[in-house]
Amino acid sequence: MVKGKCCICGTVKDCGPYLEKVFQNIERIRSLFSDSVVILSYDNSSDNSLELLKKYQAENMDMYLEQDKVIIHINTDPMSELRVHNIAKARNKCLDIIRSNFVSYDYFIMIDCDLVSTPDVNLEPLKHYLTDGLNDWDGLTFNKQNYYDLWALSKFPYSYSCMHFKDWKAWGPFIENIIRNTPPKTLIPCMSSFNGFGIYKTNKYINCFYDPTLRLDLIPKHLLAANEKVAGPIYTQGKAALVDCEHRSFHLMAINQNGARLRIAPEIVF
Repeated sequence: MVKGKCCICGTVKDCGPYLEKVFQNIERIRSLFSDSVVILSYDNSSDNSLELLKKYQAENMDMYLEQDKVIIHINTDPMSELRVHNIAKARNKCLDIIRSNFVSYDYFIMIDCDLVSTPDVNLEPLKHYLTDGLNDWDGLTFNKQNYYDLWALSKFPYSYSCMHFKDWKAWGPFIENIIRNTPPKTLIPCMSSFNGFGIYKTNKYINCFYDPTLRLDLIPKHLLAANEKVAGPIYTQGKAALVDCEHRSFHLMAINQNGARLRIAPEIVF
């Protein structure tokens, strides 16, 4: 068991087919910490997601506990037509709950509650980076068999959103080559990354938020020239002007405001 308390956060919409396995993985992750709470933000779904959430919550009830160990926020506000706006709002709700009730907890995790989190969780990398490797990061994400989450990735010279460049696929071979040539237990610095699972030191990230809009103000302008040199001109017209991956703003705020060190581990957790 790791010394420390952790909030494990997830957003749920139409995740019914995956939740049983996701909950099993969350329970295994919880076993690493001296104390933990699960915070789930739910948006109206067309399947049995809410029923499964309430069942999971009931299974973790203890009349002697002063604090619920599974907290469900049910969103009743109108939904946006833009999916990323809904996800960002749900993630921010999880952060609000942490700020109000668990700001003293050492860590929080953001996990996607869909297919990407259903493989059996590999706890060994987490154990290492929460003990021997604890001082090497403030925010930490991980590799997958196929590094799929290119939209969340910002690493020089590919510092901006891949979806704002014609050559958006270049982000994939770039990061995969870096990971392939990185020794085990050697962390890769970046400005943004996610890949379905991230763990954060609360004091470095709790004053930040997820913004799904295009926040060019958060990235130094000289990095745009470097990005355009390898991927062609950036475009910010039409729908591209409305959205960006919500993780980029969150991570960049932590870097700019708190000097946070975000890293990618070459190991696979899911």
